[in-house]
Amino acid sequence: MKVLLTGAAGFIGRHIAEAATAAGHEVIGVDMLLQQAHGTTAKLPPGVVHGDIRDPALLDELLADVDVVCHQAATVGNGVDAQDLPGYAAHNDLGTATLLAAMARTGTKRLVLASSMVVYGEGRYTCPDDGDVPPAPRQDRDLQQGLFDPRCPHCGGRIEPHLIGEDAVFAPRTAYAASKIAQEHYAAAWCTLESGSAIALRYHNAYGPGMPADTPYSGVAAIFRSALERGEPPQVFEDGNQLRDFVHVVDLARANVAAIEAVGAHRPGLSAYNICSGHTYTIGDMARRLATVMGGPKPVVNGQYRAFDVRHIAASPRAALEGLGFEAGIGPDEGIAELATAPLRGR
Repeated sequence: MKVLLTGAAGFIGRHIAEAATAAGHEVIGVDMLLQQAHGTTAKLPPGVVHGDIRDPALLDELLADVDVVCHQAATVGNGVDAQDLPGYAAHNDLGTATLLAAMARTGTKRLVLASSMVVYGEGRYTCPDDGDVPPAPRQDRDLQQGLFDPRCPHCGGRIEPHLIGEDAVFAPRTAYAASKIAQEHYAAAWCTLESGSAIALRYHNAYGPGMPADTPYSGVAAIFRSALERGEPPQVFEDGNQLRDFVHVVDLARANVAAIEAVGAHRPGLSAYNICSGHTYTIGDMARRLATVMGGPKPVVNGQYRAFDVRHIAASPRAALEGLGFEAGIGPDEGIAELATAPLRGR
């Protein structure tokens, strides 16, 4: 198939291009090399067009004879405060809307969309008395005392996290999360208006070779590695017991190829899948694993916190296995050990 890949010069986009090409697909890439994500010295990979997906004329040209669009282009990171909202909307919301309008003009009916676990906000929890509950907002008085786990919104008691499914309600906590939800809504509306088929892949914590180093958009794994390379202990917020699912970028690329090949067989409409490793891992475990492999100083659990941070979020991989035939092949112990020496972007 002929695939238009947006964000083709990015961390995940580069891996998708390689995997899709290896699977026999023709990939046309486009990327605007947004400075805040790529820095000032980044270069386009061979064959990738330099362009802005908010340019309708460019899209009309690129979409000629395209079978599937794999849409990865986005401003990433959580943002800092409400002043970041216009920037996320300008790139992620408008970029997606412009792309979908162009797909309607050119008759392109298949879309694979990079979404994110951030659409869920906090995860889901079980209360011994009240059952399955969303967590109550964490209170500053608890955080100051080192009580980081959220409470039941009904009884105020202790609750335990459990794996989240694709049917969980949206609960954005950041500008990035709000823009990812908007992208899914735009895609769903396009499906209805154009009888299109779309698959939204809700990535969990991505890491692996080529991830950005030392930028506001670096994942926590790259931040920890950079500290260890400087001979400094990784600084772990809260108590280090925050649950996450770390999914290797090679597996993310495999999931995108599976979605590219499956979306044509899907009935019109939007389907969403968690893309994760299926292994829960704490942020503290990641820091300790990297420190051990790199022979660096032990992490420091500093008790610092940020009010907007999610405490626990981990997903069920079952729907992706059933709907896409996708199952992650790289576990966090193996992948994090590899990350200790893997090349990072910006080095």
